[in-house]
Amino acid sequence: MLFQYEPELDAFLEFLIWRFSIWVDKPTPGNALMDLRYRDERAMESRGKVRTGLEGPGLTIAQKIWYCIATVGGQYTWARLQSFSAFRRWGDSEQRPLARRAWILIQRVEGLYKAASFGNLLIFLYTGRFRNLIERVLQARLVYGSPNMNRAVSFEYMNRQLVWNEFSEMLLLLLPLLNSSSVKKFLSPFSKDKSSSSKVDDDTCPICQAIPTIPFLSLPCQHRYCYYCLRTRCAATPSFRCPRCGEPVVAMQRHGGLAGNTNPNQ
Repeated sequence: MLFQYEPELDAFLEFLIWRFSIWVDKPTPGNALMDLRYRDERAMESRGKVRTGLEGPGLTIAQKIWYCIATVGGQYTWARLQSFSAFRRWGDSEQRPLARRAWILIQRVEGLYKAASFGNLLIFLYTGRFRNLIERVLQARLVYGSPNMNRAVSFEYMNRQLVWNEFSEMLLLLLPLLNSSSVKKFLSPFSKDKSSSSKVDDDTCPICQAIPTIPFLSLPCQHRYCYYCLRTRCAATPSFRCPRCGEPVVAMQRHGGLAGNTNPNQ
C-alpha cells in the first residue's frame, strides 16, 4: 500500500516542508544547516550594485506559490503520469497510435528537461547563482542568512553508524567460516543444565539435533546419527570428529547391527 501511494506521500512531505519553511520566510532544514535563505533576485537587479550577499528581500507571495506548484504539484503530476503510462504500456508497439505518440512525447519532454538541467548545472558551476531550473525561472537565489554562524555538526551518530556497518560486515564474513558443531563443543563446558539435557542429546543427531532418520552409529564412539548427516559430513571432512565426544569417526554402522561396518568416506 505504501508503494502504491508513494507519490502522494512524497508530495505531502514536500508540501509540509514548503509550508513551514519557504511560506513563512524560513530556510528549509538543509539550507538552515548551511546558513542559506532564498532572496528575490529581481529586486536586487532593480537596485543595482549591492555591497554584500546578505542584502535583499525574501521571496514574494507569488514566487512562493509558484515554487510550491512547481516542486510539489509538478513532481507529483510527472511521477503519476510516468507510472500510469508504464502501467498502461503506452510504449508497446501494439498500442493505439495516440497512446504511442503520448509515450514518445513524454520521453522527449523528459529528455529536454534533463538536457536543460545539465545546461543549468554548467551555468551554476560557472556563476554560482541558481541551482536548478525552478530557481532560475522564479529568480529565487540562495544567499547567506547571517554573516556569522558556527557550523557545529556532530559526527557522533555518523561514527556510530560506521562502526556498526563495519562490525556487521565482519560478522557476515566470519559466520560462514565457523563450524556450528565446533562452536557448540567449545561452549558445552559452560552449559548450566548438563544433566537434564544429556538424555535428550543422546537420543538426537548431533548434527541436525533431531531424531535420527535411518539411525547409524559412528565408530568407535557409538553415537547415533542420521545416515545422511553422518555420510555427508564425513565425505566433506575426511578427518571428521564426533561433535559430542571429539573422537575421530573411522567407520559407521547401522543402529541395531543389521549391516556391517562401512567406511564413511566411500
